[in-house]
Amino acid sequence: MANNITTHQMPFIDYYKILGLDKTATEADIKKAYRKLARKHHPDLNPGDAAAEKKFKELNEANEVLSNKANRKKYDQYGKDWKHADDIEKQRQQQKQYQQAGRAQGAAGSFDEGDFSEYFQSMFGGSGGGQRGGRSVKYKGQDVVADMQIELIDALNNNTQVIQVGDKKIRFTIPAGIEDGQSLRLKGKGGQGMNGGPNGDLIITFHLINNTAFTRSGATLYSTVPIDLYTALLGGHINIDTLHGSVKLKVAPETPNGKKVKVASKGFAKYKKEGDYGDLIITYEIILPTKLTDEEIALFTTLKNLRTNG
Repeated sequence: MANNITTHQMPFIDYYKILGLDKTATEADIKKAYRKLARKHHPDLNPGDAAAEKKFKELNEANEVLSNKANRKKYDQYGKDWKHADDIEKQRQQQKQYQQAGRAQGAAGSFDEGDFSEYFQSMFGGSGGGQRGGRSVKYKGQDVVADMQIELIDALNNNTQVIQVGDKKIRFTIPAGIEDGQSLRLKGKGGQGMNGGPNGDLIITFHLINNTAFTRSGATLYSTVPIDLYTALLGGHINIDTLHGSVKLKVAPETPNGKKVKVASKGFAKYKKEGDYGDLIITYEIILPTKLTDEEIALFTTLKNLRTNG
């Protein structure tokens, strides 16, 4: 199976940088910068431009955070951890309470550094009292996102793969019928949790490379099949290729150019339904003979006269 996988941690986004501002920006500055850049990168003005669409989403996210006073304050204070600001503040208050309780116990108090929350030891230096009986906030580990390229044929049936993420080998199954751009979330296969919290997830987005002669729409496949003029006029049989092997089809007499025929269950896999396939829709393309001999021209002329005078 041809594949190429790239993994990376979810990045910290500098919302000020996205808007071209610094932390001293006023509400008016934020509003003005957002409007200007949003107009420039709006998808309606940049059809088909993936970079502009990504930039537009980043601008909306930055504006949503920085235009909200409460969220901006949290973002300015805690940066990438701003979404956990309320929990951090709660822990900070608990820390103060335990410090006060520790001082009240005197030199022979029952608190010691070993009881102190690992979270605060890393966040606040871990000094000054402990938290016997207290509970530190559990944080889920960071999600890891990955991109994987596979060939279309490799998604026709369930496909088991083993990938390396950091020092871990992860075995997983690509479900039959997965779509281009679709993602799978593998629970607990991402970054390690904090304070006993759950691990993050591994999110894999698939990019399908179509090296076949078929066009795909969900579980339906489409293809164009050439037939000669004589078979189209008189009828007959032809063999066509499918992703499931060769199939023999009957061509009805007087088949017009562009006629569509459905070949049942010879299409693509239905998502997560291995062994259950959609249909193949073929379009006949009649191929006219070329480099006619004098005898052939005479015969076609005779046929023309018969049709004209008939």
